[in-house]
Amino acid sequence: MLIDWVAKQYIEGAEIASMCAGSFMLASSGILAGKTCSTHWAFSEKFRELYPDVNLQTDQLITDENGIYTNGGAYSFLNLLMYLVEKFYDRPTAIHCAKYFQIDLDRNLQAPFSIFNGHKKHNDEIILKAQVFIEENYRDKISMANVSAYLHIGRRNFDRRFIKATGLTPLDYLQRVRIEASKKMFETTRKNVSEIMYEVGYNDAKAFRDVFSRVTGLSPLDYKSKYNKDNKFFH
Repeated sequence: MLIDWVAKQYIEGAEIASMCAGSFMLASSGILAGKTCSTHWAFSEKFRELYPDVNLQTDQLITDENGIYTNGGAYSFLNLLMYLVEKFYDRPTAIHCAKYFQIDLDRNLQAPFSIFNGHKKHNDEIILKAQVFIEENYRDKISMANVSAYLHIGRRNFDRRFIKATGLTPLDYLQRVRIEASKKMFETTRKNVSEIMYEVGYNDAKAFRDVFSRVTGLSPLDYKSKYNKDNKFFH
């Protein structure tokens, strides 16, 4: 069986690389248990459900741990190849190859390409109601204590169940919803950063920039410059 063969090769000293959903094969072999890996951001929920003992980092484009290399979306295998050329040969050769094949050598995050999908593939009806409430009211000042009270559940239990169901704290979930909304506005409108910041529920420019950069890997201005065809209009 191929999965057993892969595990055997690794145990005997081979180094192994996977691209995109290939991480599922590595995880099913058992060799990723307790280790870090990446996969396509769209598969993150399913991966965490199947392999909770693996430290999945979908924001990362490439992971490298104990002779196992993984990467995100399919086309980013080119970045993984350049990473391996640099690691096993040298950086000048990697730079030469990257220029020849027109690859952004130092792109190391998958985060700018991810679309937040809400993490709703679970069976906790209370948490689903909380998610819907957050998604419908993210523009307002939301108190998670009030949300848990509204759902008739203790705050500590609410936080525990929310993390178990979604992989995020309630506050992190709110931030991800707000940032996803702001991304769409940056992509499709001529509104400036301040206007969008207020529309998605932020009042502190620094806090908004910090969270946006942490989630996407880009500043708000850099994101709009990259994805809005009318970026000449932003301030």
